[in-house]
Amino acid sequence: MSLSQDLDLILDVVNRVDPSFATVAPGIIDRCVEDLQRHAARDAREEFLLSAMQLLALPGNGHTRLIPNDAISVLPLRFVTIGTSTFLTKTSSALAELPIGKVIAVNGRPVAEIELAAAKYLAGTRQRQRVIGPLLLAWPAALARLGFAPFAHRTEYHIQSASGQMTCVKLEHTNTITATEIYPRNEHGQADPVWNFKGFADVGDCSARGLSIALPSFFDPDGKALSAAIERAATFVRSHPGRFLVIDVRGNTGGDFLETMPLIDAITECAGACGCAVLVDKFTFSAAIVFVALLKYRLGSKLKLVGEEMGDGLRFFAEGDLIELPISGAFIRYSSALHDWETGSIDETTPPEIARQIVPVLKLDMDRHWVADPFDTTSRDAVYGMLAEEMA
Repeated sequence: MSLSQDLDLILDVVNRVDPSFATVAPGIIDRCVEDLQRHAARDAREEFLLSAMQLLALPGNGHTRLIPNDAISVLPLRFVTIGTSTFLTKTSSALAELPIGKVIAVNGRPVAEIELAAAKYLAGTRQRQRVIGPLLLAWPAALARLGFAPFAHRTEYHIQSASGQMTCVKLEHTNTITATEIYPRNEHGQADPVWNFKGFADVGDCSARGLSIALPSFFDPDGKALSAAIERAATFVRSHPGRFLVIDVRGNTGGDFLETMPLIDAITECAGACGCAVLVDKFTFSAAIVFVALLKYRLGSKLKLVGEEMGDGLRFFAEGDLIELPISGAFIRYSSALHDWETGSIDETTPPEIARQIVPVLKLDMDRHWVADPFDTTSRDAVYGMLAEEMA
């Protein structure tokens, strides 16, 4: 069994399937392919995967990327970027639980220095890179490739607690787990890797003047639960006219935005007078960005964006699918269609049902920059209530 089978699938995506590679100079692609071929010939699996990450990151399109999580072993520490800093949020059950803390250095080198070196392996915008990049800090082979592994058999982390106390965590490389145990393929940014999914739409009162709608995902492989939840949420909005809305799409990695149109219509009808606030973060992607873009286009200044820049811009390639690489066990996420919500443009790759909805949103600037403090225990509902009272 040879990595050449994986290589053939990767090259098919790059050369034929994914239109985002048309934006990359052929010579740059050729150099990355040569590197990939060399590692495939040596059967150097982890080097091959890192080279594939670099190749698939070339278009700068976050939907197009190699997802190595199923194929690699990592140290049992979960790192998540919150704001612009990386935090240790969770450890595996095989390791004594460590408190949440800010990662200051890895093997004596500042995290920012490692992030800069890792950028060429990470697809998409800077925010998207902050979503998928922390995995590399727990992957010994990646640290070695980047030149940040002075110790052959262990990795050392300097972690800062909420009180400022520094702790040095040293882990032997024999102490590893499969990455998906602690890094889900669709990174949602929560402290715990296990997503506590409670439904597609959680609605309720958040203050005397406000309503809240939490929308954690638009991905519904069964095809029934999302549409039913969206209809319930739309009915809820219409039955409470004159109330300020707080809509939370943080951690929503996307799905099918077309299913959300009834809720977009209801919010458009009911929030025109009193307005709404939409909570977003770097873990807001794809269809969730489109949901926000359509609301902004319709509501204008009546919609206030609260949070941080989302995981993609308004122009990206999406649709496509996942391909499992049979030898390494990694996955390719490829794209097949242009989405341009910045200028409202389409091309021959844009599906007709999406082309009919595309509008020129121009930009999505934050009205209020806010990121939850990882050391803060304020409940989600309390945050919603605070925003409703402050912004209504």
